[in-house]
Amino acid sequence: MKIHSLIIYTGLAISCLFFCAGIAHSQEYPTKPIHIVVGYTPGGGADGAARLAAQKLQESLKQSVIVDNRPGASGAIAIEAVARAPMDGYTLLLLTSANVAQAALTAKPTYDLERDFAPVTLLITGPYVLVVRPTLPARNVKELISIAREVPGKLNYGSSGVGGQAHFAGEMLSSMASIQMTHIPYKGSSEFVTATVGGQIDLSFPSVASAAPLIESGKLRALAVTSATRSTLLPDVPSLDESGIKGYDLAVWYGLLGPRGTPGSVISRLNETLGKSFSAQDVRTFLAKQGSEPRATTPQQFAEIIKKEFAQNLQLIKALNIKPE
Repeated sequence: MKIHSLIIYTGLAISCLFFCAGIAHSQEYPTKPIHIVVGYTPGGGADGAARLAAQKLQESLKQSVIVDNRPGASGAIAIEAVARAPMDGYTLLLLTSANVAQAALTAKPTYDLERDFAPVTLLITGPYVLVVRPTLPARNVKELISIAREVPGKLNYGSSGVGGQAHFAGEMLSSMASIQMTHIPYKGSSEFVTATVGGQIDLSFPSVASAAPLIESGKLRALAVTSATRSTLLPDVPSLDESGIKGYDLAVWYGLLGPRGTPGSVISRLNETLGKSFSAQDVRTFLAKQGSEPRATTPQQFAEIIKKEFAQNLQLIKALNIKPE
């Protein structure tokens, strides 16, 4: 009887030990600086999203949050670093929709976005915008498609490289509108935007934020945004779906992940903190000026977004036989 009681007591003690340790971990976190790893250079959209998240986490958690830029290999260097990081919530990854596209394009990636990571939350989403050179006689998407059908392959569009979202945007339009366009890859978004302004290419799909000043000045003509709904920054520009390309929906987004095995209590705290911060009016106003909007999700919802988008990208890559450069 005494032995039986001792076993029960010991079991309860062990259970309490783990339970209390979990509570303590949740209450104590964070006790040291948090690092958000970004696979791109400072100054771009991913870097901006990471710095906004870092600012809000620092304000709420009263702990330093450092943005760690590790550019290279289309974001793979940063992704691999976080996949191998300690599972304690102090190293996070700023994941972009472009990273998901690149993962689908890579034949044998050294990481698995579904297997190797613990989603925290989606943070920001925003559309691209279909723009044409001012001298192109197309005032809307219908006229653009008509021009493309007159001489298949004559119209060309620029992107920041094979497998990038600007490339996928053009291929999606070609496929869904049953037209043929020629893809011209550049080294970066600024280059293909400059080429569109200069008339070296006919059209491109830059971010709304980068294109808005050029649209306003008349250096580019906006025909449609790529998201299902209109942009707050370009409210008079219809979506491609509105323009007759039904079901067209492509957006740039940014979110946070931790390494797989990061404690659920830490994921929950980060998710709750960012959800409250990004729903605040000051963040909404700030992002609206860039043509973006906050979109906090549960970890499970973010996991589904990554899974669905990876599958869609993979399907497009296979259907169009897109090969990495």
